Amino acid sequence: MIEQVFHLTQGDAKTIEKVVMDENLHYMHMILNKGEGLPEHFSNSNVYMAVLRGTLTIGLDGQEDHVYPKGALLKIPFNTKMNVRNLHDGTLELTVVKAPAPRK
Repeated sequence: MIEQVFHLTQGDAKTIEKVVMDENLHYMHMILNKGEGLPEHFSNSNVYMAVLRGTLTIGLDGQEDHVYPKGALLKIPFNTKMNVRNLHDGTLELTVVKAPAPRK
């Protein structure tokens, strides 16, 4: 088999999983319930964030929060301060791609 196959966790339990972490990119999958989020941090690469389910609330570089529904794809530049949260009813599910892969 030439291809590699990866599986994303299914369900509603809080999940932050590193699916692919190689020299080309980092591909993560996240499931967050109401009131859950990530620690505030700076992006360590270009970040592409896709909302697969639910509603994302995100604050970037101190600007007011923006809200994005299912189907939104965000491109966030390197070294941007990020505050990612689910403030809404329902489960938030995201894929996050960092490209190029962050250097150590």
